[in-house]
Amino acid sequence: MTVFCVDIGNTHTHFGRVSGAGVDELASMPSELLKSTNHPIVELLRCSVEADGHIDGVAFCSVVPELTTALRAQVSGLRSDLPLFQLTHEVDLGFPLTHPRPAQIGQDRLANAVAAHALCGSPTIIVDSGTAVTSDVITPVGGFEGGIIAPGIGLMREALHEKTAQLPRIEDDPDLRTAIGKSTVEAMQIGCTIGFRGMVASLVSAQRKELANRGLPEVSLVMTGGSAHLLAHLDPSGSGLVPDLTLRGLHQAFLLNAPKGNPTMSDMKKSESD
Repeated sequence: MTVFCVDIGNTHTHFGRVSGAGVDELASMPSELLKSTNHPIVELLRCSVEADGHIDGVAFCSVVPELTTALRAQVSGLRSDLPLFQLTHEVDLGFPLTHPRPAQIGQDRLANAVAAHALCGSPTIIVDSGTAVTSDVITPVGGFEGGIIAPGIGLMREALHEKTAQLPRIEDDPDLRTAIGKSTVEAMQIGCTIGFRGMVASLVSAQRKELANRGLPEVSLVMTGGSAHLLAHLDPSGSGLVPDLTLRGLHQAFLLNAPKGNPTMSDMKKSESD
């Protein structure tokens, strides 16, 4: 089954066609563009549908309700019988959801958990480093239990600039070789990069310790997100880095729920007009 998958985030939206062979035509764009009527998602989806019709459905997750509505409106006219699936806490995820407030869990976090569970089983820790960094836990009995939300490295940099009078806006420098800054910019880059790495390492360590204290077996670690390359020290093998994890999770969730009948685009339009 080939599914067109869209992950609407606070800053960027990632999308691509996903099948059992992996993700094809993976791309991203600023999420703000979804408010316009002409952007790459609509064009790529239109081409996919008109070229050979080999799209079995559209699956998406969103942490921005306003943009969810925009996406539905923009794709609904392409083919009325195409299933449109939104991953929420109410669908079949393939594992239990024991979080006491499931409606508060970001849909991207659930998509990541679905993919990580399919790849590694449990117990697993999933780290997604985007605008915010999340570190979520799946266990054999509890399934998705919850996790941690902390500021991403971009927020760290922006906070230093926005909340101070003289500190400039800085860019990432992956080639840092020192922990002693010789300029304001270098000092800020070191503080954010090393601070971010240390923060995430500490969060993951605390979760590993808590799971070990329960007597659980060795925990797998899966990482994704735009800043995941800064976290290589957490997984020297590199096997846990899955850049397209969220889209893979959307595809897997679509497959899990397809037999139950996903609503079509025309169903979604009717529901919104009622």
